[in-house]
Amino acid sequence: MASPQTGSLVLTGTVQADARAPGGHELHVNQLEVFHLVQEEFPIQSKEHGTGFLMEHRHLWIRSPRQQAILRIRHEIIRACRTFFDDRGFLLVDTPIFTPNACEGTTTLFETDYFGEKAYLTQSGQLYNEATAAAFGKVYCFGPTFRAEKSKTRRHLMEFWMVEPEVAFAELADVMTLAEEFLTSIVAHVLKRRREELKVLDRDMKKLEAIVPPFPRITYAEAVERLQKKGNPIQPGDDFGGDEETILSNEFDRPAIIHRYPTALKAFYMQNDPENPDLALCMDVLAPEGYGEIIGGGQRIHERDKLLTRLKAHRLPEDAFRWYLDLRTFGSVPHAGFGMGIERAVAWICGLEHVRETIPFPRMLYKIYP
Repeated sequence: MASPQTGSLVLTGTVQADARAPGGHELHVNQLEVFHLVQEEFPIQSKEHGTGFLMEHRHLWIRSPRQQAILRIRHEIIRACRTFFDDRGFLLVDTPIFTPNACEGTTTLFETDYFGEKAYLTQSGQLYNEATAAAFGKVYCFGPTFRAEKSKTRRHLMEFWMVEPEVAFAELADVMTLAEEFLTSIVAHVLKRRREELKVLDRDMKKLEAIVPPFPRITYAEAVERLQKKGNPIQPGDDFGGDEETILSNEFDRPAIIHRYPTALKAFYMQNDPENPDLALCMDVLAPEGYGEIIGGGQRIHERDKLLTRLKAHRLPEDAFRWYLDLRTFGSVPHAGFGMGIERAVAWICGLEHVRETIPFPRMLYKIYP
């Protein structure tokens, strides 16, 4: 019989303080009860294992101290998100997972049959959030989102969780400030409640303690100039990829807000800058230390005719967005919001190299087991 490395036991005794013991306490046992004595060798040994092997045994890997620390910090980040919005009068409103239309184009959607009709797994709750913001003023949704993006980078998952606030009577400047306050609050919350877990991860807490306002705010055009000076081949009008985001976010000791990207790079619903219609009133927030984008958002088009023109320009079916146009037909107001991917925030705050450790059972390209 193999020597068991794991099992289920109940130990009864007296806990006493002892500075020599790990954790500062020891248990004087007077009773032991065995629930389950394992007869096989535990798959994960005290040696180096490849990432592929550990991911195949993710159901057991999450028992390890490092993985537990990450998931406890994830829990704290989620609690901090809810607390932040709840304390500021936002209403949590759940949005659908099945949707009849795309939020940001159909190329990265998971398509499914919905009783003979074509439906998609949601990319974002934003469009429905706009409807609830028109009803309640300040709302947020929090749930799973899906992107069928064939990417294997350290920042991408097929299924991830997003928190998305939407605010009526808000403009770009308002949500930039909201995002700044939001991230500052989350980091402070984790530092206050999860320092022991951060120590397990060997996280440099001084870098997290530097996350205080104000955050740097630079335009897309200024960001392109910075990249070119660093030798990056990007040209005006090009979108930022992982390399560009890494370079930019390494320049600051706190999150940086990049705003006013070219309209052509952004989704159909983005409001354009009245001072330069070629630019969108949008923003991305890049986490420092090379972690890149963790928040994306901006101001939405609130004029019906303009939105209808944009739908046609993007060749999107008017019928599918009839309800969305109704929001601009009946009592429309300026509004804005953003979305933050929980897994990217966890990776940054924990100091992880890859988002695969930020969620209990990650769904990655061609990886759906266990």
